[in-house]
Amino acid sequence: MAFMIAQRAFIKLYLITMVEQHRGYGYEMLEAMKQEFKAYGYVPPQSEIYRALHELVQQGVFYRTKKLKGSDPKVDFQEIVLYHFTDDGAEKAELYKKQVKADLDRCLGMLHKAEEDNYGVKGR
Repeated sequence: MAFMIAQRAFIKLYLITMVEQHRGYGYEMLEAMKQEFKAYGYVPPQSEIYRALHELVQQGVFYRTKKLKGSDPKVDFQEIVLYHFTDDGAEKAELYKKQVKADLDRCLGMLHKAEEDNYGVKGR
């Protein structure tokens, strides 16, 4: 068993939630995660975001579609890749989230114990 939750598992958890919320494409997801975790000094590596998305596609959780970024095809030529759940992807995602939740709970327990044992901080 790993010491703490793996970075890719953590990233996949957030990517799944963002797809559930219909929040954008890969680069937008990266920027959203950067903003979310800026206060904690964590910047998710772009390469890890795309590896995690690729794995979720390979695992049959997501499929990709492409579309032009803007609304005017005469002017907007940038193509983006959107991620969606496959037919059984939402079920697979929910199972994955349950597994990660158990790991997060274990990690939180360890962190709270370390905080209490070493800094006298109690009651979280």
